[in-house]
Amino acid sequence: MSPEEQLQRMRARTEKLIGADDLLKRLKEGRRLRVKLGVDPTRPDLTFGHMVVFQKLREFQDLGHQAVLIIGDYTTRIGDPTGKSETRPVLSEAEIEENAKTYLEQAFRILDPQKTEVRRNSEWFGKMSFLDALQLSRRMTVAQMLARDDFAKRHAANVPISIVEFLYPLLQGHDSVELKADIEIGGSDQLFNMLVGRDLQEQHGQPPQAVLGMPLLVGLDGEKKMSKSLGNYIAFNHGAKDMFGRIMSIPDATMWVYYDLLLLSTPEELAALKAGHPMEAKKQLATRLTDKFHGAGAGAKERAEFENVFSKGGVRSDMPEFAWDALAGGAAEVGIVDLLAATGLFPSKKEIRRLVEGGAVRLGDDKVSDPAQKVARPAGELVIQAGKRTFLKVR
Repeated sequence: MSPEEQLQRMRARTEKLIGADDLLKRLKEGRRLRVKLGVDPTRPDLTFGHMVVFQKLREFQDLGHQAVLIIGDYTTRIGDPTGKSETRPVLSEAEIEENAKTYLEQAFRILDPQKTEVRRNSEWFGKMSFLDALQLSRRMTVAQMLARDDFAKRHAANVPISIVEFLYPLLQGHDSVELKADIEIGGSDQLFNMLVGRDLQEQHGQPPQAVLGMPLLVGLDGEKKMSKSLGNYIAFNHGAKDMFGRIMSIPDATMWVYYDLLLLSTPEELAALKAGHPMEAKKQLATRLTDKFHGAGAGAKERAEFENVFSKGGVRSDMPEFAWDALAGGAAEVGIVDLLAATGLFPSKKEIRRLVEGGAVRLGDDKVSDPAQKVARPAGELVIQAGKRTFLKVR
């Protein structure tokens, strides 16, 4: 591609590109760009929200540029304050290390590992003295930090902001100095932090990086940003059944966003899909994304199971099976909440009660609405449905 064509492709599906003129100049010089993406291993799973930025980084790899993936094992100890209304909890080094290992395995489902430079920012921050940290903190003022929207709101509401949170944007920016990054990719909510990187590079006599802000993927509710803390997410590591079912639960309007940002569909493809039935389009979306993470054929299998359950009134053929004595300890009858809790399929008894009270639990064909209801030992087998996607069999 010509430099102009490359730049046009880089702009695609982005919300903000800062420094485009400098970027074009480097492309015209034939430079192989160093493209930075940082992730903090705060939890063990990457989500489809991460997929948006990882696919953009993969695009740079396909254009022949150098992808640099930073595992923020040091910055995770602070916690990125972006969009947060309170200070994040601190993780142990063991938790961070375990999460970092899973991040790499998941990231390479999108990225080409042979073309990815992986760095950890503990490589340089771990060697810094306290004096070095103080010198870094001189680079910005309190007024500049309070210009950040999330800090400003917390300050106005008298919600505590720790001094260490002020350091986070400086640390993220210093990563760019260490790597001599030509461009940094991040969600559009990361613009402040990425612009700090530009400032610090200039202060160190380096050409400032371009900043590329990507759209924030909405979650399963179709309204708020996909977030594990909100529970409206799909993880790379979700099983095929759960992944397919979660995708099928999104609002129709959100489906087209997923086609665009996750499957990178062309306008022509989207127009053809919108001309058909929305349910068919959503099944195709769920099938293709499930295939992407679980291999060819996995999506078709889950589609068949989904249609059997929801279109034909059947039950899943691959539901887990449990022996009554293993769940009830030999009792002749047991409460529905205790029975389901013993399966280990649910996060808590509170969640089971919520499902029962919401009319989302069935014993065979009979709906259960009372959490105190007793279940008798079945003569043969009993199929229980809890929620839209969970089926189990008790023998």
